[in-house]
Order: sequence, then structure tokens, then C-alpha cells
Amino acid sequence: MAAETIRILLFLAVVGLGFYWFGKAVYHRYLYIRLGQPADFRQTGQARLRGYFSQVFGQKKLLKDPKSGLMHIVIFYGFIVLQFGALDLIVKGLTEGGHLPLPGYEAFGFIQEATVFLVLAAMAYAAYRRYGEKLPRLKKGWKPSIVVFFIFFLMMSVLLSLGFERVWLGMEASGYAPLSSAVAGLFSGLTPAAAKTAFYASWWAHLLILLAFLVYVPQSKHFHILTAPVNVWFRRKGPAGRLKKLDLENEEAESFGVGKIEEFTQKQMLDFYSCVECGRCTNVCPASNTGKVLSPMHLITKLRDHLQEKGAAVTAKSPWVPAFAFSSSVPTHAVEEKQEGRTGWDSEDVTDIRPTLNWHRSAWAAQEKKPEELELIGDVMTEEELWSCTTCRNCEDQCPVGNEHVDKIIDLRRHLVLMQGSVPVEGQRAMQNIERQGNPWGLNRNDRPKWTGEIGGIYVPTVKENPGFEYLFFVGSMGSYDLRSRKISKAFVRLLNEAGVSFAILGSEEKNSGDTPRRMGNEFLFQQLCQENIAILRKYGVRRIVTACPHTYNTLKNEYPEFGLEDVEVFHHTELLDDLLRQGRLVPRHEVRERITYHDSCYLGRYNGIYEQPRGVLKAIPGVELAEMERSRENGMCCGAGGGMMWMEETAGKRVNVARTEQALEVKPTVISSACPYCLTMLEDGTKMKEAEDRVKARDVAELLEQSVFGSAPRPE
Repeated sequence: MAAETIRILLFLAVVGLGFYWFGKAVYHRYLYIRLGQPADFRQTGQARLRGYFSQVFGQKKLLKDPKSGLMHIVIFYGFIVLQFGALDLIVKGLTEGGHLPLPGYEAFGFIQEATVFLVLAAMAYAAYRRYGEKLPRLKKGWKPSIVVFFIFFLMMSVLLSLGFERVWLGMEASGYAPLSSAVAGLFSGLTPAAAKTAFYASWWAHLLILLAFLVYVPQSKHFHILTAPVNVWFRRKGPAGRLKKLDLENEEAESFGVGKIEEFTQKQMLDFYSCVECGRCTNVCPASNTGKVLSPMHLITKLRDHLQEKGAAVTAKSPWVPAFAFSSSVPTHAVEEKQEGRTGWDSEDVTDIRPTLNWHRSAWAAQEKKPEELELIGDVMTEEELWSCTTCRNCEDQCPVGNEHVDKIIDLRRHLVLMQGSVPVEGQRAMQNIERQGNPWGLNRNDRPKWTGEIGGIYVPTVKENPGFEYLFFVGSMGSYDLRSRKISKAFVRLLNEAGVSFAILGSEEKNSGDTPRRMGNEFLFQQLCQENIAILRKYGVRRIVTACPHTYNTLKNEYPEFGLEDVEVFHHTELLDDLLRQGRLVPRHEVRERITYHDSCYLGRYNGIYEQPRGVLKAIPGVELAEMERSRENGMCCGAGGGMMWMEETAGKRVNVARTEQALEVKPTVISSACPYCLTMLEDGTKMKEAEDRVKARDVAELLEQSVFGSAPRPE
């Protein structure tokens, strides 16, 4: 009786200490997050609940990599099931052989043992992926792998406890307990007293490993077990990728954008602690894939480590509990093993993230400055990293815990542009030209409608000339000035005219939509353009807008409403063309015998979910053979022009557009099609750089439909 009392008291003391250390570690990180700017966490709605369950309990994002997803599902649900087994094992130890009073207890035991086996198999596969397949995106070393040992020994302690229990209590082998029966068979020579001692040794080992894991979780990347479900629930509500509006008239604001870690919002900081460090974001990032210094995973982990160090300094609350078991001097990303492979770019590979990962390992160094003295941009993040982002959102689309990377990069860019005036020369020139003439080249604003005189007799009315128009064709800067993109505008106008659609353009009154300045961090210029454009749209009573530029489409549809553009429908030209084809107002009579691979624009696909309409138009064209690239739809790779990169030179690694062109050429097309003037320009340049322009052409969806409807060959370049 005394031994049982001592065991219970010791159990309560150990469990109490474990939960105390766990709570302390979580609380200190909560204090760090509180340093951030307040965020609106009030999010409700049935659609949010459905999405939450599909991502958290359906593991929807993880299943984008089916093998990895299945492995994580086994571990996720395995641990939920095993919590009941852990409770049952605790009861066994405290009552010397009792168990939970469950109906069908033998079936319960079988489920527990089957789950243990599946979890061990899943962990073996996880270790194989990391050290057998050697996937570059997965970190190597003792710290990223410690969870494998935790789970392995935790499962083994369960099996040993159950096996020794059977010997101790003289239980016969059972088909309901195959694993513990096998363990009992191995130790059948033990006396009941020895088996009891072995049982309690395993029982205490199980308890201590479980509590050690509990304390370790909030102090490692595995904190995502707690934070990820919360983060997914509070994910951005509304259009994907919509940026936060800055109150530029706030006279009390000391700065704009983010120049210090505490200027991020508390929701953004929650992202830091939700990161799994799985590398899925970096694995699909066009910058990382082509040898640039940006790695979305390292963006998050570096910001997290800096928050942790500065938070500890500001709050005087150490992140490490207990202090003797952890060290604050070695952040997670500093202890990885060097990846096998080169540090420079090998042009024989289409994409390769290893040069980027190696740069992060070689560039990391312990800072001599105090955490509160570190410059967020300069000491923690480099400007080169921030200006490598194309804002394609492939990182966010792949992230299984709902992290949002692009808004953080834009917030940092905003500080660079608005507070420091630091921006690459080419980008600065483009924004100055937009400010002066309303277009990135600085061409005369009165030349914007000049392209309308080159169609060949088709009348393109302005809003003044056709006040009863149904659709405003918002041409955009590319469609108005760029010689190649003008052909898209002309093809689309011919098709609208053929379908009998009443439309008009703004002519010289149209201005740049502001997408480029906003993505480059110049919120002031964006809001100025936005307000001016909205005033013009209201002036002419615009109710429907169609545009051939996904960047303009996304800005008008998803960002202008926050500034007052309401009750206006915005369409992409592929949406309208697909609808006109379905109505029979456009009839593609002539065959276009081409093998076409379609490139998904990021701002049309991942930002707005438009994948089927462009393909619907292409499929309606007789003679077309559609061939999908390996990376298409949600996982389509960026062309390299987004985020203002259209106007800046790539100076490191491989050009993104060349890598994307190489992916397109792998399916041996005769035409690479797109539905974006930026993409078309980048892909056409890519075919030239690969010396493939004689056999592979780049064409917009509207140009191909024009060829089928009118039977005319593509006009000369």
C-alpha cells in the first residue's frame, strides 16, 4: 500500500512538473506574440468551418504530396488513437494491472497495437524520405530528426509495457494482441516479480518520454501541433492574396510597412510558430528553384528566431524551459548538415533548390549585436531576398498549416520603399514612369489608345462615344503600349465585335491599375492610382469590366472594392470568351492543328481559381491537342514577371522564365499558350533564349481563338 501511494505521489509530481514546464514555454511564446500589432481574430462562417475541417482533419494540403500526406495522416490520427491507449496504460500502472472499463476491451487493445505498428511504419518511411531519398527540401541533422527518436522509443515503451504485463499477470497469447504477445513470448522465462519490475521500468520510461516530448514540442518546430489548427482557423478571409490596406493618413503613425519584428501583426507572428519546416514552400518557389537567395521556409524561420531572441530580451522571459536542457545560442536553421551537391547553379537542371539552401547555410552566422539592436532588414533579412519574390503564392498554396508568406515580404518592401526609399534602379524607374505618365515605360499617356487604329476597320469606341456600353474593356498598360501585347488586345476586340458585345474603352483616361507599385511596396502610388481610376469608373457608370491582364483583373476585382469600387463585376477575357462560346455567339470554324501546352498565370489561377475557362476555350478550337505540363494548375510555376519582377533584371541563378519554358518544352508542344500579357512576354523570350522560337510559338488564348473563328493565320511579328 505504501509503495502504491509513493508511486501515485511520484506520478503526480512528475506529471505536474512536465505540465508546468510545458505551460511556461507556451506562455513565454504567447508573450512574444503579444509584442506584435493587434489583429482581428474574429472569424466565423460555415465556409470557414468546412475549410478548417478539410485542412486540419482531412489533411487536404498535405495530400498534394500523396506519399507524404498518407504518412502524416497515419501519424496524426495514430496519435489521437494512442492517447486513449496512453490513458489506459497509466491506469494499468497506477492500479497494478487494472484497465479502463471499456466495452469490447480486447478490440480496443487490438486497435492500439495496430496503430502502434502503423505509426512505427510511418516513422520508418519518414526517416527514409529524409536520409534514404535525401529530399533536398527536408532538413538533415540531429535536431530536425529528434522527433523520430522520440516517437520510436515512445512506441517501443508501449509494446514493452504491454508485453511485460502479459508475462507478469500470466496472460495467454491472443490474436487481439499480436505485438504484445510476441514481446511476451520473447521474455516468457521471466518470473512474475521480474516481469512486474520490467513492466514498471517500461511504464516509467513511457511516461517520462511522453512528458519530455510534451515539454520539447513548444520549443521546437513541433509547436505547430498546437498552433497550426489555430492558424488555419484564423487564415485570411476574403480573396486569396489580398494585401492589407495601409492608413496613409494616420498622422500618429511613426512608420509604414515593417521595419521591426514587433511591427508584424500577431496573426503574422502566429505564422512563425506554425511553420513545420517541411520545405514544401521552398520546393515550389520560383526564386528558390532557380538559385535566388529567397527561401520562403527560411524567411519564416529567420523571422521566428529573431522574434524569439528579441522577445526574450524585451520580456525577460527565456524561451528555453528548463534552461539546462535547451540552448538559445543555436537556432534550428544553423545546425543542418550541408546538402550534397553544388553551391552554384548548374544549367543542366531545369530547377534545383540546393544552391539556395546552401546559400542559407553558408550565410548564417551568429550575430554579435544584441537582439534588440539587430536591423530586421539587413541583419535578419537581406534586401536581395525581398526583391527575389514574384508574389506567385505557390508557397502559400502548398503550406499545410496556412502560413502566408507574400504579405510579410510586401510589408518589408513597403518599409524599404516608403521609409528608406530603397528599391532597385529598374523598379524605381518603372514606378516614376507610372507616376508621371501612367505606364511603366514613361510613354505619352495620350498614346494609350493608339493601338485601336491598327485593327483594320473595326471601330473601338471610347466610353464617351458609346455611353450605353455593357462592358468596359480595361486594356491595361501592356495591352496598350507593348507591341506584342497589343496583338492580344486586337484579337480580343475582333472577337467582341464578332459576338456583338457592346463595349468601350477609357482611352487616354485609363491609368495603370496600380498592381506593380503595390507589389513593389509603393502603397502611396497604388492608392493614388486606385482612387483616380475609381473616380473615372464612377464617372461613366461602369458596371462590368473585362480585361486581358490577370494582374489588372485581380487588382480591380479583389483590391479596389476595399477602396470604394462596389457593385462592379470584373471578368477576365478568358471567362467572357468561354461564356460567348457556350452561348454560341462565337463559333470556331477553322482547325488550328497545334499541340498546345497551357501555362497558368499565377494571378489568374492561384489568386482567383480560374483554371477551366482558358482550357475550355482551347478545347473548343477544332484541331487543338492539349498537353499539360507536369507543373500545371494549382502547382503551375510562375513565369517570373509578378511582384514587379517584370521591370527588374534577374542577376542570380537561372532566369525563371527560362526554367518555365524548359518545363513547357518537355511536353514537346508547337504552341505555348497563356492568358496573361506578362506571361506571354516571358515565355516568348524564353523560347528565344532556348533557340526554339522557330518551332514553338507563344500565343495568347484569344489569339488562338481568333485564328479559329476568322481562319486567319497569326499576323507577322
